[in-house]
Amino acid sequence: MIGQMIAAVFGTVAFSVLFGVPRQYYIYCGFVGGAGWVLYSLLTVYAHCTATEATFFAAFLVVLLSRFLAVWERCPATVFLTTGIFPLVPGAGIYWTAYYLVTDRLAEAADNGFAAIKAVFAIVLGIVLVFEVPDSFFKLKKEKTNLPEKRS
Repeated sequence: MIGQMIAAVFGTVAFSVLFGVPRQYYIYCGFVGGAGWVLYSLLTVYAHCTATEATFFAAFLVVLLSRFLAVWERCPATVFLTTGIFPLVPGAGIYWTAYYLVTDRLAEAADNGFAAIKAVFAIVLGIVLVFEVPDSFFKLKKEKTNLPEKRS
């Protein structure tokens, strides 16, 4: 599992480079992607969750971490979210769906396609649920501003 986590971190950082993320955020992006993959792996192996359930909870974690890091680093959450969700995207499922369609193995294409669609919906649901949480939840401490009082 450690090897998979390292691969997820490096894959996420590599995608961050391709996506044009500023260098100072690479380590955070790698952390978010690695954390999502570790949770996915733990849930599928030890908690015996389905791939769809594990994808939902991992996406939920990725979005939570992205929003916290966005507040911490004062940048958009999409910097961490877009790159951190990368290890969870069902690219292999989509590939095998297309492969089975081309080779006229429609039953396998339907199985793989349906599993990929379920994973995509789990990711979307995880993103939507966390983005419905108010911004005030993610603020670590309230900053005081020393603005002059308004005079009439």
